[in-house]
Amino acid sequence: MKGSPRTVRVHLAERSYDILITAGSLDRAGPFVAQRAEATRAVVITDANVEHPHAVTVCRSLAEASLKADMVVVEPGERSKSIGTAASLWEKLLDLGCDRTALVVAVGGGVVGDLAGFVAATYARGVRFFQIPTSLLAQVDSAVGGKVGINLPAAKNMVGAFLQPLGVLIDTATLDTLPQREYRAGLGEVVKYGVILDAEFFAYLESHIEGLISRDRQVLAHVVARCCQLKAGVVEQDEREETALRAVLNYGHTVAHALETLTGYEVLLHGEAVAIGMICESRLAELVGRVDRSLTLRQQRLLAALGLPTRLPNVDLEAILGAMAHDKKVRYGRLRFVLPARLGHVELVEGVEADLVRRALGG
Repeated sequence: MKGSPRTVRVHLAERSYDILITAGSLDRAGPFVAQRAEATRAVVITDANVEHPHAVTVCRSLAEASLKADMVVVEPGERSKSIGTAASLWEKLLDLGCDRTALVVAVGGGVVGDLAGFVAATYARGVRFFQIPTSLLAQVDSAVGGKVGINLPAAKNMVGAFLQPLGVLIDTATLDTLPQREYRAGLGEVVKYGVILDAEFFAYLESHIEGLISRDRQVLAHVVARCCQLKAGVVEQDEREETALRAVLNYGHTVAHALETLTGYEVLLHGEAVAIGMICESRLAELVGRVDRSLTLRQQRLLAALGLPTRLPNVDLEAILGAMAHDKKVRYGRLRFVLPARLGHVELVEGVEADLVRRALGG
């Protein structure tokens, strides 16, 4: 494969798999898949933005590896993560004559990966799948860890499953084709990893702002690999979010998911909402005495330098509180937040007073 490949192994007993990270590798997707799964056919699920050239390249490579490859294209955007789109994909797999030996290959960003994975987890009670993420957000976060799902109109990611892929192929060259806004939105999830797990990585991001903005290949290779390593370490210890450990990956997401839901999944990209959510939740950590103002300001400066929003859009605060009640971290009706204790370490906290949440949201 072109470039200097890096491999991150996700150790999950019989569900273990490799994340292969390199540049210019989509035309080798066929051997990557064929080496990890005995199959004669694959269905590539992608969206209209990624179909050309990425999904077409993957299909050609699969065919060259003696896999019959069909492509199914969905509309781009968060609205495709719906029960309606999932149902249409189930019907399409049925029409194609797919049985439980078929492979689903997700080629696209986070929406495609989540949706295709959910379809794979549920069609015929589960078929095997691969992730080939083409957006920064998917490469550093959503394609790793086996969380798949769809949205309800009133709650993001509320319907889903855990299904680990057989492998993840990350071609960082695909990031060159991302629109500027989509690319920068992915940086929100990158910054998250520094705050929650690795203060040294956060400092690396601060010192490589120019490289991040310019999409420097070496900087991106390091960033993608480090985020995958950090997430793999968490997933290996808490695959199905049965303890509080995996919940730390949701820093900024309690506010973010509420914002996305209230704005109809159309105003903010996920990474933009996460950036805003991190600042709100860091302010909340200040108000409950867990951190001082300097930590919030440091995040704010980095996110702003990367071109990400840090202030709430024009949304009613009470509506945000109401939307948060549908958050997956809610237990027995009590809202829980992932809050920093220091740079590189966060904890799951419950029992935060609603008035403090309002103050944190109000800035």
